[in-house]
Formats: sequence, structure tokens, C-alpha cells
Amino acid sequence: MPKPVVPEEKRRRRRPTRGGTVLSEGLIVATALRLLREHGSAGLTARRLGLALDCDPSTLYRYFRGMDDLTLAIGDALIGQALAGWAPTGEWRADLRGIGLRIHAEYLAHPQAALLTANRVTGRAQELAADEAILDVLRTAGFPLAETVRVYHAFIDQTLAFAALDAASLTLPADSQRADEAKWHSTYARLPAATHPRIAEAAPLLARTMVTSAYPTALEMLLESAERSL
Repeated sequence: MPKPVVPEEKRRRRRPTRGGTVLSEGLIVATALRLLREHGSAGLTARRLGLALDCDPSTLYRYFRGMDDLTLAIGDALIGQALAGWAPTGEWRADLRGIGLRIHAEYLAHPQAALLTANRVTGRAQELAADEAILDVLRTAGFPLAETVRVYHAFIDQTLAFAALDAASLTLPADSQRADEAKWHSTYARLPAATHPRIAEAAPLLARTMVTSAYPTALEMLLESAERSL
């Protein structure tokens, strides 16, 4: 049976760790993000967290029910960091564009964490606040309820899918990243028009665009489609 989670107000009154650190949920999540950045998902363990925080690994279970609960907290923290300081302008396309680009950028700033959390539903405060904000933008713009849910579904899944896709590229070894990007010049650009006419004519443009994220373009296409339905 997992240990009961200690309420936040009681955690604050607990004694510091051996190294003098006062633990908190935020500190544990921040440390987990650092470990993910340095070691990848395989490096995120209770033992390694305990070493990083100078505490017994079992202490972590006063704050989280398990490592999966910590994973959800990490995902929620990314969303909270993405929307910190965001406020609606009243222009629905600009507001959705801003939310989408912020979330995408925050996930790419933490690619290892993005791969671990992009497909999860946390049900936590920051995720709920983001969902409420997106739905409110659409309803305030005048979208009917069913269309609001349809656009919301496409918008959030597209944002997280591109975040995971682009994060996966960023987590590749540097040599693999360079090799993948070089193929647009070494392979695609050298295909003869006689056998691959469409690739041959598009090769210069492909070499420039395929090494960047398509998310901004896909986002604009989604917003344009939504505006036509409105």
C-alpha cells in the first residue's frame, strides 16, 4: 500500500533534509526536470532524486503517491510554466495562437519531459486552468458548444503531438540529428527529375523547411479552418 500523501501545510513544517533543504512539491518537480534534462527518462528514479535532494528516497512518497504521480506533476508544471503571464486579449485567434505557441515552446525547452508527459492527462490545477482558458476563448468568440469541443480537441492534440514529435528530434544524439538534416541535401536534392519529378522540383524548398517545425503552419491552418466554421 502506498503511504498517504501529507497535506502541503504539514510538509512545510517538516524538518530539513540532511543537507538543510526544506522539501516541497515544487522543488522535487524542478529537480526531476533537471534530472530528465541531464539523464533522460531512464535517469528519473526515486533513488537518483533522493541523492539529488540529499534525502531518503522514501521521503518522496510523502509528496507523491509514486513515480507516476510525479510524472503527472511534471506535465502539469510544464503547462503552468507555459501559460505563466498569459492573459486573453479578446481576439480569439491571437489568444489560441499564443497559448499553442507557448505550450509548444515550453515542451521543447524540456524535450525529455515532453516525451514523458505529452500523452498524459494530469487532471491537475495547471492543466485544468489551461483547458478552461481554451474553452472560454472559443465560447466567448461565439462557437457553439459542440464546435467548441471539436476545435479544442484538434487544437490541444495538435499542439501536444507536434511538441512530442519535435522533442523526439531534439533528444536524438547530435550526430543523428545532423545526419537526418543532411539527407535533405545529400539524398533528396540529388534525385533525378526523370525518376522523382515532384521531389526534384521541391528539393530546394524541402531542404530549407523540413529542418524546422511545421507546428506554426499547422496551427494557422487549424485556426483558419475554425474561423470558416465560425
